[in-house]
Amino acid sequence: MVFDLLRRKTPDPQKPGPQRPGLEQKASQTARVVSWHGSGRIAWSPRDTVSLTRSGFAGNPVTHRVIRLIAEAAAAVPLVLQDSRQRYDTHPWLALLARPNPAQTQAELLEALYGHLLLSGNAYIEMVTAEDATPAELHVLRSDRMNVVPGPDGWPAGFDYVAGGRKHRFTNEPGSSPVCHIKSFHPQDDHYGLSALQSAAMAIDVHNAASRWSKALLDNAARPSGALVWTGSDGQGQMSEDQFRHLSEEIQANFQGAQNAGRPLVLEGGLDWKPMGFSPSDMEFQQTKDTAAREIALAFGVPPMLIGIPGDATYA
Repeated sequence: MVFDLLRRKTPDPQKPGPQRPGLEQKASQTARVVSWHGSGRIAWSPRDTVSLTRSGFAGNPVTHRVIRLIAEAAAAVPLVLQDSRQRYDTHPWLALLARPNPAQTQAELLEALYGHLLLSGNAYIEMVTAEDATPAELHVLRSDRMNVVPGPDGWPAGFDYVAGGRKHRFTNEPGSSPVCHIKSFHPQDDHYGLSALQSAAMAIDVHNAASRWSKALLDNAARPSGALVWTGSDGQGQMSEDQFRHLSEEIQANFQGAQNAGRPLVLEGGLDWKPMGFSPSDMEFQQTKDTAAREIALAFGVPPMLIGIPGDATYA
């Protein structure tokens, strides 16, 4: 039980082995009040593609909406095929893009392509050729499964696709490659792109932590709303083991949880309720969450008002 953390057990001489020391008597007048503060350290999420996708896209509504907004809008843009002389209304490439493979339409293929580019900074398209070497199908490959294989000259000599413990090598032929690698600008990497998700990773961690804090607060476990102070007849404020156990079970059964919010607390003799207010940092909790959401939208170049972040709308 949570309340057991607030109380030191009295050593039992009948139990073998080392035991926790008993409650130490204090001469201070504050001995009746037990204050428990949890200290922690900053813990950032991993920065690899799989972990960022799980925490930043699948686990964060702001990033999920931003990426879907960009990918869906970009996939809806009509494609035009033309050269220096004319624009083509019909062409084998247009027919291929209209139905790139049996499982996807043009919009689905492009949405997956833009989504991977936003999530990892890299997008890979595999071209499947027919017997006469003409393009027959286009497939978007998962960027977290692709590895660039550098050649002796430093340029990519091929790509390894790893899935389920198996690896397939796409080898670049002179003048052609079965895989088209599209990447974002990365100033410190020659083979892989830098995604906006990497730049927004810290803001994503803050936003996710704020959501977990809010959930814990609703579960009545983030921070107590007050403290029960026991004075006792001797003025020392030390409860017996049975009294402490009974009080802990009573609070957990009847006053903890969202279903018991606002329920009045009936106190017996010797007990006093001391309410605890929120600190200034707690009062700025929602503002911190909105700021993190705004930074996520800024990293992807999306106006915050498009995803429902308040405070950025202007009226003429």
